[in-house]
Amino acid sequence: GRAQQSVGLALHRALLSGLSKGDEVLTNGGVAGRIDDLGESFVTVEIADGVKVKIQKNAISAVLPKGSLKSA
Repeated sequence: GRAQQSVGLALHRALLSGLSKGDEVLTNGGVAGRIDDLGESFVTVEIADGVKVKIQKNAISAVLPKGSLKSA
């Protein structure tokens, strides 16, 4: 219900505020990459060597354990 939803939002906000350069993340679209740059509302994520995309910070759904992308 609503209480669960607000807990989820609080957790997501905590996840977003804890982001830092070099973190490996997963977006809502299922794209995994490494944070290259952090802005107020946008994040630049490197999804392949030299390939960077700018996404809304809110589109980050999870932070992956370090080294996840190397083993992928």
